[in-house]
Amino acid sequence: MNNLKTKQLPIAFLLLFLALATNGFSQARKIINFDNGWQFTKGEVASAEASSFDDTKWRTLNVPHDWSIEGPYEKTNPSARGGGYLPTGIGWYRKTFQVDKADAKKIVTIEFDGVMANSDVWINGKHLGKRPYGYVSFAYDLTPYLNFDKPNVIAVRADNSIQPASRYYTGAGIYRHVRLVSVNATHFKQWGTFITTPTATTAKGVVNLKVEIDNKTAGDYKLQIEIADASGKVVKTVESTKNIAANTTGLFSQDVEITNPKLWNLETSHLYTATTKLYSGKTLIDNQTTTFGIKKAEFIAETGFWLNGKNIKLKGVCLHHDGGAVGAAVPLGVWKERFKKLKEVGVNAIRTSHNPVAPEFLDLCDQMGFLVMDETFDTWTAAKHNGEKGYNLYFKEWWEQDTKDIILRDRNHPSIVIYSIGNEIHDDLSYPEGYKKYKLQEDVVKKYDDTRPVTMALFRPANSKVYLSGFAEQMDVVGQNYRENELIVAHETHPTWKVLGTENTHVLVQWLALRDKPYMAGQFLWTGYDYLGEADWPETTNNQGLFDRAGNWKQQSLQRDSWWSEEPVVHIVRKSENAGAGNWTADWTPNDFDTYDNAKVQVYSNCEEVELFLNDKSLGLLQKPADDSPREWNVTFEEGTIKAIGKNKGKVVAEEEFKTAGKPSKIILTKSNPTLANNWDDVSFVTATIVDDKGIVCANADNLIKFTVTDAGKIIAADNGNIISHEDYLSPERSAYKGKAIAIIKAAKSNGKIEIKATAEGIEAGAISIDIVAEKGK
Repeated sequence: MNNLKTKQLPIAFLLLFLALATNGFSQARKIINFDNGWQFTKGEVASAEASSFDDTKWRTLNVPHDWSIEGPYEKTNPSARGGGYLPTGIGWYRKTFQVDKADAKKIVTIEFDGVMANSDVWINGKHLGKRPYGYVSFAYDLTPYLNFDKPNVIAVRADNSIQPASRYYTGAGIYRHVRLVSVNATHFKQWGTFITTPTATTAKGVVNLKVEIDNKTAGDYKLQIEIADASGKVVKTVESTKNIAANTTGLFSQDVEITNPKLWNLETSHLYTATTKLYSGKTLIDNQTTTFGIKKAEFIAETGFWLNGKNIKLKGVCLHHDGGAVGAAVPLGVWKERFKKLKEVGVNAIRTSHNPVAPEFLDLCDQMGFLVMDETFDTWTAAKHNGEKGYNLYFKEWWEQDTKDIILRDRNHPSIVIYSIGNEIHDDLSYPEGYKKYKLQEDVVKKYDDTRPVTMALFRPANSKVYLSGFAEQMDVVGQNYRENELIVAHETHPTWKVLGTENTHVLVQWLALRDKPYMAGQFLWTGYDYLGEADWPETTNNQGLFDRAGNWKQQSLQRDSWWSEEPVVHIVRKSENAGAGNWTADWTPNDFDTYDNAKVQVYSNCEEVELFLNDKSLGLLQKPADDSPREWNVTFEEGTIKAIGKNKGKVVAEEEFKTAGKPSKIILTKSNPTLANNWDDVSFVTATIVDDKGIVCANADNLIKFTVTDAGKIIAADNGNIISHEDYLSPERSAYKGKAIAIIKAAKSNGKIEIKATAEGIEAGAISIDIVAEKGK
C-alpha cells in the first residue's frame, strides 16, 4: 500500500473521482486532464516504480515540468555547450489515482505529449514501455493492470544522464501535457482520423474523412459526421453504415461537399471542426472532434509556393522548442507572444527545428495563420559534434515507429505544408545507398500522409555531391541550408527541381536570393528567437534570433522588418562604439560620452525616401536602394534627439526617434496581456524599463530589479535576454540588460487583481496590475 500522508490521499482521490463522476467517465469517450498532482524527485531511486513505494517526501508539482531549467548553470555540467550548461540526469514522477469499478469494461489509456528523455512508464509496478525520443508523443493501454477498487500508481522515469545528447537545449522530465482517456471496447483509433481537402476553392470544398475504428464486436456501425464552421454553425451532416468484423480495424471513407467554403489562409486562417460519432444501433459508443482547414497548397518548380491559387513566398524562421526562461515546459501564452512579434516582422512560416513540437504549438499555427515545415530528426545514425550520444544511438531501432507517430499525430493541421525528415544529416548520402535511407523514411511519411511533399535540409550538397549523384532529383522539394547560390545554380541547371531554403542567415544577399528568384519557394531564417544551448561558456544561449530570449527587438529583426513588413517602417540603429566599432544598437545614449564622437548610423526602411535629423537639423535625404540595403550616415554625435522620417510619394508614412538618456530615475512597468485566466497556459510578460526623469529609456542601466506580486498571481520566471547571464530563471530578481528585464506572470486565483511591483536600489519603483478573468472563450 502506498504510504501517503493522511490528508494527501483523500484530496488526490476526491479531485479525480469528482472529475470522473461529474464529467461522465462512463460515457462514450472521456478525456481527463492528468497534469496535476504528481510527486517528483531528481536522481536514481531504487524500486520507485513499485506501487508500495513511499513518495511522500518527494516534491509535489503539476506537469508540464522541466526540472533542468531550474538550474543552476555550471560550466562543468555534462550537457556542455549543446545543452546550455544546465543540469542533466534522472528524474522520477509518480501519481496516485482511482477509477471506479463501474468503469471496468472501459479501455483506459494514458497519453503523453512528450517526456524528455528515454522514458520508462509503469502502472502498478507493471512496465508499459520505453520511448527514447523525448520529442515524440505516445500512449499506453492501462486497462489490463488497472485496479478498480483501490488506488493505482503511475510511475515515470526520465533519463537524460547520457551526455552530450543534443546540440541544443532539450529540457528534462514530463515537460508536455498528459491525459487519461477512456473509451468503449469499440472506438475510434488513436490518430486514426485523417481529413484532407482534395477540392478547395471558394465555390466548393470537398472534405474527405478516413476514419479508423478499433472493433471488438462484429456488427453494423453507423458513422455520423457533422462539419461546423469557426462560429460553431453546422454546415453539413452526413451518415454512413458499415459492417465491421470482430477484432479488426474498420475503415470509413467519406466525402463531404461544402458549398462556398471559407478557405484557410494566412490572413483569415478559418478553421472547421468535424465531429464524428459512432453508433451501434441507437447507442452512441464513441465521439471525437477534429479541427481542420480547407486549403490547397502546392510547390511548383518555376514559381515556388502557392496557397489557394496565390503565389506566396515562405518568409520563415526556424524555432527550437524551448521558451527561454521557462525552458522546455512552455505555456501556450509564451508562444502567442512570440508569434505576435514574428507576425510584426512579416514572418509567415515556421520550421520546427529539428524535432516535432507540442501539439498545441501546431494548433496555434493553425489559428494564427503560419505555414509549417514539420521536421522529424536532427540526426540519423551518424553522430554530430556536441551531441554524440543523442538520437543517433536509437535511430535504427526507433525511426520507423517515431516517424509514423509524428505523421499520424500532426497530419490534420492545415498549417503544415511540408515535412522534413532530417537536418544536416551526416550519414553518407551517396547515391543509391544513402538515398535508400531517405526513401525508407519518405515512404513511411507518405504511407500515412500522401498529400504533402517531403524534403530534408541538405548539408553542403556541393561537397556531398547529392546534386550530381541523382539523390536530389528524386526529392519532392530540394531543401538546402545556407549557400543560396549553390541552390540557385542547382535549380537553373535542373529547372524541374522545386527548391526551398531550409535554413538561412540574416544577411542581405540571402534575402535577395529569395526576393529576386521566382522559383525560390521560401527561406527559414536561423532563427526566430534566441534559444538555449549551442553556445560557448560563458554564453549559454545562441543569439542568432530575430528576437532575444526576453522578446526584445534586435538589429536583425529591425532590418528584417524593413524587408518583410507590409506596413511602412523606419528603424534607426548606430554602432555602439566610436567610428563604426562595436555592435549595432537602437538608442542614442553612448556607453562613454567622452570617447564617442563619430556615430555610424543606419536606417532600415521600406519607404521611398528617408530623411535623418539631429536636433531638428537635417542630415540629408536618401532614396530607397534597389537592393534593399540600409541607408547610412556618418554623424558627429551630439546629445539630444535623432529622428528618421520615411515618406512615400512625398507623404510622411513612418518615423522613429531616440533621445539621449540621463541618469536612471524610475522603473516603468508594461504588460503584454491585460487580463489572465487561472490556467496553465495563460501568461503575461511584465517588462520593467528603467528610464530617466523625462521617461527616456536608460539603455546602459543594469540595476538589479526585484519583482513582487500579490497572492493572486505568481512569477514563473524572470529574464533579461542577456546571453552571458547565469542568473536563476526562477528567481524574482533579475539584472536589467539594456535597461530592461521581464517577469512572466500567471494567475494563482480564479478572480481578483494581481498587483505587480518592481524595485531597484536608488530609483523610483514601478507598479502595474492585471485583472483575473474567467476562462477566456467560455
